[in-house]
Amino acid sequence: MTEPSASRTADGVALIRAVHQLLDDQPLILDDPVSLLLVGESMVEVIRRRPEKATVPAAAALRSHVVLRSRYAEDRLRQAMQRGVAQYVMLGAGLDTFAYRQPPWAESLHIFEVDHRASQQAKRDQLERAGVAVPSNVAFATLDLNVDLLGLGLVRAGFDPEQPAFISCLGVLAYLDPVAVDSIFVWVASLPRGSEFVFTFAQPTDGPERGTAARVAELDEPWRTRFRPAQLRQRLAEIGYTSVSFLEPADAAAYFGGRSDALRPPARASIVRALI
Repeated sequence: MTEPSASRTADGVALIRAVHQLLDDQPLILDDPVSLLLVGESMVEVIRRRPEKATVPAAAALRSHVVLRSRYAEDRLRQAMQRGVAQYVMLGAGLDTFAYRQPPWAESLHIFEVDHRASQQAKRDQLERAGVAVPSNVAFATLDLNVDLLGLGLVRAGFDPEQPAFISCLGVLAYLDPVAVDSIFVWVASLPRGSEFVFTFAQPTDGPERGTAARVAELDEPWRTRFRPAQLRQRLAEIGYTSVSFLEPADAAAYFGGRSDALRPPARASIVRALI
């Protein structure tokens, strides 16, 4: 099997977060100055020269989703730490920057970034070029989520499966094969009581691919797995999750109150919180 190349969609997500820092109104939904370092000064100048692109409805909707999912996961992580969770696993970490802008409350966390070799190396190269150091509480687990044994790879990186953990998987499951997705669900459910899983999912669509799905397919990173919410809830319950909740648009609206920019709550639920 050919080893995957570095993800181009990860670069796109970093660019979206950078646009949020530069063009959207205060207060930011996601305060992520490290994204500006990763995209580089030349791209920052390109963004500044084309502010009108930030208001295009499709671009604003995608940006709303990207910053919301990270903010929501980080809010849930903080609450998990307050009840004693000390391990954070990021599945398909891509160019996520939480570990490199971590607030004081996160310094006692043991953070595990999971990704395949090419994407992980590309990220580390970008961090080095940007002069961003890897904190001492960060470990890298080099795994292909479609083929490798997740639990074994994490243990090799120092993860303790006997202790509860917070797991995030943002903008990733849609790209994985259905069997791999289900194996992730099963593995997370095997963790100790008190563990929590926040992830995003794609819903089925009628007709040809459109929007984001069509664009990433053109980058040879097609969406492979989709769920209807009721189907997803049922499967998670079968596996053994004690509580499953969706971030509904009405609840997500709390993150967007009083904004005068183009960011708006999502039209439908795509973020899940599942408790063990």
